[in-house]
Amino acid sequence: MENRVFVFDTTLRDGEQSPGCSMNMEEKLRLARQLESLRVDVIEAGFPISSVGDFEAVQAIARQVRSCTIAGLARCVKADIDRAWEAIRETAKPRIHVFLATSDLHLKYKLKKTREQVLEEAVSAVRHAKSLAPEVEFSCEDASRTDIEYLCKVVEAAIEAGAAIINLPDTVGYAVPDEYGAMFKEVRRRVPNIGKAMLSSHCHNDLGLAVANSIAAIQNGVRQIECTVNGIGERAGNASLEEIVMAIKTRHELLGVTTNVNNEELIKTSRLLSSLTGMVVQRNKAIVGANAFAHEAGIHQDGILKSPITYEIMTPQSVGIKHTQLILGKHSGRHALKQRYAELGYQLSDAELQSAYQLFCAIADKKKEIFDDDLEAILETGTQTTEEEYQLVNLQITSGTNLRPTATVELRRNTETFVDSATGDGPVDASCRAIERMTGLNGKLTEYSIKAVHSGHDAIGEVFMRVEFDGLLYNGRAANTDVVAGSAQAYLEALNRAVASKKRKDLQKAETVVDRSAV
Repeated sequence: MENRVFVFDTTLRDGEQSPGCSMNMEEKLRLARQLESLRVDVIEAGFPISSVGDFEAVQAIARQVRSCTIAGLARCVKADIDRAWEAIRETAKPRIHVFLATSDLHLKYKLKKTREQVLEEAVSAVRHAKSLAPEVEFSCEDASRTDIEYLCKVVEAAIEAGAAIINLPDTVGYAVPDEYGAMFKEVRRRVPNIGKAMLSSHCHNDLGLAVANSIAAIQNGVRQIECTVNGIGERAGNASLEEIVMAIKTRHELLGVTTNVNNEELIKTSRLLSSLTGMVVQRNKAIVGANAFAHEAGIHQDGILKSPITYEIMTPQSVGIKHTQLILGKHSGRHALKQRYAELGYQLSDAELQSAYQLFCAIADKKKEIFDDDLEAILETGTQTTEEEYQLVNLQITSGTNLRPTATVELRRNTETFVDSATGDGPVDASCRAIERMTGLNGKLTEYSIKAVHSGHDAIGEVFMRVEFDGLLYNGRAANTDVVAGSAQAYLEALNRAVASKKRKDLQKAETVVDRSAV
């Protein structure tokens, strides 16, 4: 049996059906191109009969994405199949994916048809699809709740009619791994022509078992896994692509299979989908969550510093993350604190570390997370105040629907006053660029959020910024009824923290030189 598992991505079809996750054509094209970079084998681009917009999106993807198989979904209805073929016919590797429910529950309550009628419709649909497309996939909807004898009968007939891929989905997330795996084992044992088709798995996550069921399917001969980026999809979602891919990679010695996926593109793909849909990934989500490669517990941090393999079964780089994060909080220890100070450019003696650690613990009991600028303040005074090198005196914005946003900013430094203007993508960007022009410090905005303190048009907006200067992160906060002015104030606060940090480092270096010369 081939040891490669083909990855069938249905983010643009099943995933997009998740409430609040719909995308327009340009957004679908962007995601499809990224899926191509991710090197998935199949992109199920949509359900062409469902709407004109969906048809046009599938057609556009079929025309532009050349290295992946492009699949269009269709019910076992001639009009659906014809529409699907029209949408995908121009792609290099087209596939028509037809489906029909096979469980007695669906036959009785949804289709109101007999088993014989459903079998006849399935065979007819597969034959018609095969007369159009070089490759046909057939899905037995609600397979996990279908009588095994009847399921095998439908599978055998579908293969005989021309289906090269047979998908047996756990449509409602009802199965458990042993049960789901056993279903495939039985199908392989009972269906005489099963060798002519590839078996496929499509699992939903209603009981949180979608990935576990998919792995059980692989262990029982399945060689195509249908999944979605970030696990989005109907109800509780689908099997998560990134979790399956990394489970296969990490436990290769147990599963004995591989994929063609470029796993270093996983984070980029996940974040693109989140930005397109607004569906934020939970922090503790496996593989792509913000906490997936972050450690706060002191014991874990000590282990990671000595050897990452102690607490990480895969490297962050393997999924597209630059490095592990040691999150400083009340559970952190001295080793992690010393390491972070070293990264910030400070070499602390044992006495200095002990003093800093005591202040750190006192602050950590009050805050959920300690940031770099907090550490800077601990070294300076033991408080969280920062001297203002630059002060915002005035800000004037010119902006409009047909005007390029321009900001004129006036700053004061001691007795000197500076005024400069800059343009940007928006008024906030223009304000930051003007500040950078005057101070000569260029920052990279890594996090930006605005939160209303209360409701109403005149609500005060709390602005939070995290800005990178010379590879280090600094926070800035401000509250203002004018969110643009608040943003400029927050950016300037982060910049002032960076300036203060540089001064402290320069002073420490100078003192070190004096100490050495005295010796």
